[in-house]
Amino acid sequence: MKGKATSFDIAHYAGVSQSTVSRALRNSPLVNEETRKRVFEVAKQLNYKVDKNASNLRTQQSSTLALLLFEDPTADESQINPFFLAMLGSITRACAAQGYDLLVSFQSTSADWQADYEDSHRADGIILLGYGDYVDYQAKFSSLIEQNTKFVCWGASVDNRPDLTVSCDNYGGGKLAAAHLLRANRKDCAFIGDASEHSPEFFARYQGFKDEFNQHGITLSERKMANAISTEESGYHATRSLIANNIHFNSLFAASDLIAIGAIRALKEAGIKVPDDVHVVGFDNIAVASFTNPPLTTVQQDTTLAGQMLVDNLLKLIRGEVVENTLLPPSLIIRGSSI
Repeated sequence: MKGKATSFDIAHYAGVSQSTVSRALRNSPLVNEETRKRVFEVAKQLNYKVDKNASNLRTQQSSTLALLLFEDPTADESQINPFFLAMLGSITRACAAQGYDLLVSFQSTSADWQADYEDSHRADGIILLGYGDYVDYQAKFSSLIEQNTKFVCWGASVDNRPDLTVSCDNYGGGKLAAAHLLRANRKDCAFIGDASEHSPEFFARYQGFKDEFNQHGITLSERKMANAISTEESGYHATRSLIANNIHFNSLFAASDLIAIGAIRALKEAGIKVPDDVHVVGFDNIAVASFTNPPLTTVQQDTTLAGQMLVDNLLKLIRGEVVENTLLPPSLIIRGSSI
């Protein structure tokens, strides 16, 4: 073939209409799988490249998704939660696989952060990672829904709309951690994290943990709970406060791995051995968890699958399709901090 291949050329060789070619190349559900594969095979043979600018002008879409990342306030603003870094990588790969660009922005608590993206056609939809205090952000989530903004959020439920959220089964993960410690006969447990409506993911982890203990006839002591955000420093100071108040325990469940890493440091400084004196379990399975001393037992959230689901579900919302899969199963990774 002479010259640059067009969608009309693909239609001719694939034996379909040009409009079918356009739909197939956009992965439209209106095109069956057999036809879609045939169109892609012909497009590959003709070395066809989609003209994104022309396509976007026709569809009034940017072929770009925006990822807005909100971080807990810390003393060093250059630090990024490594769990979110892993998620960022998987979201980037999932966007590329769908032919979308990804616009990444680190956000503070400014008033109308969403207006710079979908409202100005910089992005077709928004992925939200992190939100700080959940109570403060509920009004903003409601505003997004009222404006018919296409968005998905990682974590807690948004306005009783499960289709807008992808999350790990935090409650089930808490039960996994508790069952592990109970099997090890470590029944005198401390909890480090924010078990309140301000942090619903942490709260769900605590609830699952507490309920598993209750099912075994054991009531967790509120004296052995300490509040912490998801940083090593916060976990360190929260654990030190328990030790300073002469509160004893033989196991500790941290609402995140970063909190757990800080807790282990505080325990060691107090001469408390991990795991001999205190078993420690975290949550997330960030990369560094396997390199701590001792290696950290943790509840794993599958960041690869999470990133794929966030992108897939957002694109379904943009296309007006039904979203069904929103909950990820957790798994327990047992390491040296609890054996």
